Amino acid sequence: MSAHPTGQQSARRRLAVIFGGRSTEHEVSVTSARGVMREADRERFEVVPFGITRRGAWLTPTETARRLERIEAGETRSLGDDEGEGVFAYPDVFEELRRVDVVFPIVHGTFGEDGTMQGMLELAELPYVGSGVAASGVGMDKELMRAVFAAAGIPQTAYLVLRDRELDPLSEENVGAIGALGYPCFVKPCNGGSSVGISKARSREDLGVALAEAARHDRKVIVERALAGQEVECAVLGNDEPQPSPLGEIRPTTEFYDYHAKYLDDSAELIVPARIDDATARRVQDLAVRAFVALDCAGLSRVDFFVQPDGDVRCIEVNTLPGFTPISMYPRLWQEAGLSYSALISRLVDLAHERFREVRSRA
Repeated sequence: MSAHPTGQQSARRRLAVIFGGRSTEHEVSVTSARGVMREADRERFEVVPFGITRRGAWLTPTETARRLERIEAGETRSLGDDEGEGVFAYPDVFEELRRVDVVFPIVHGTFGEDGTMQGMLELAELPYVGSGVAASGVGMDKELMRAVFAAAGIPQTAYLVLRDRELDPLSEENVGAIGALGYPCFVKPCNGGSSVGISKARSREDLGVALAEAARHDRKVIVERALAGQEVECAVLGNDEPQPSPLGEIRPTTEFYDYHAKYLDDSAELIVPARIDDATARRVQDLAVRAFVALDCAGLSRVDFFVQPDGDVRCIEVNTLPGFTPISMYPRLWQEAGLSYSALISRLVDLAHERFREVRSRA
């Protein structure tokens, strides 16, 4: 196995970028990874790509490079549909992983952002960018995340969680509980990202379809009271001393910032810096850091808020592995603070090594 560097900056490190995966965010992951691979500092890093197909087969760097060429040529948008035995599909993957120094896992959604990938990398004793197993798992599960928010006193919207057994049939008691939240309300899978499976239920008549759509993606569904106002985002960077970025604002042209608006029609307006007063901005930044610490995040997270017309601030969620294309909100916010995309990648790798050394020193 490669000897993981512990502090020297002169040696060129083998940086594994793992991307793709089985989730509905496969194409988002591919786009993020292409940005990282293109912009990583070549004087510091030798980039080694590891793709994961839509059905979970891990590809060797050589095969990943071949498929990336097809994506670059516009022939396809995914890494393929190979199925098999996941990480065991191509045994040479293990030998290639043994030779890397640090990992940037950029598999969004389930089987990547939810603690599963992080657990595998922990067992392999590989430093990796981002939060650990527990923070990643809690950050993916909106029910668990909201429980942490409540314990930490972080303001959030009212919500209700329903499991599969409570959805079919939906009892009058639960219909009443949802009605008490008020319409319109948002219906979401508890585990998921990129607004996949999310619907806005404007009335009781919309509820059945919205619940069924969310339940397609997860065994738990969360129903949230809708919030009015500005959707504001803050990027957080660091380990033990996390720092907040300047704030960004999203102004969708659709009714809410859904998957189509995020990735397909590019219609939403991203406003940096956000159009809020200084005092409210400081409040959002403080809450972003508090949420990051409450979940025990590491490296990076993007924390999303609603700033309501009366100035009240509510936390929507923490994204432990936000979109990472050069035009995604997370790197854009740090560019506003003077940190380039390439320098941000380097900083995140340094934070990964810092956390790895700390954990290993206690083992």
